[in-house]
Amino acid sequence: MGDAYGQCAGGCEQDHNSCSDRVSARQRTGTVGQSKNQIQRFIRLTELIPELLDMVDEKKIALNPAYELSFLKKEEQRELLDTMDSKQATHSLSQAQRLKKYSQEGHLTLDMMRVIMGDEKKSDLDRVTFTSDTLRKYFPKLS
Repeated sequence: MGDAYGQCAGGCEQDHNSCSDRVSARQRTGTVGQSKNQIQRFIRLTELIPELLDMVDEKKIALNPAYELSFLKKEEQRELLDTMDSKQATHSLSQAQRLKKYSQEGHLTLDMMRVIMGDEKKSDLDRVTFTSDTLRKYFPKLS
């Protein structure tokens, strides 16, 4: 909310009422809503075991996957940490979401964690790039 009121600086009195007249309701709501959601996500990270939280601090796990992992039970988080050590892997967002889903359904096992962690991430897949000229050579009707 401070950002929304900050937009009034110099243009109105420092009185919140006069500032609120100059900043649209939609703009204030959007700013507050984004801040509120972000704060709730950060608070949710406190549900992580200390080792996983340290990995977030060290940027070994990104915030969005960490948020999803915070929904796992503490025991599942410890098992996951062991799985990560053995696989030398961190999580993509989609892997973290799948882990969360299986946990909430009561189906997350150590074997399931290994399968999910063993899946190739999109960023790890090989990419092949063709130039337009090469494609036209084989597919002339695409031009």
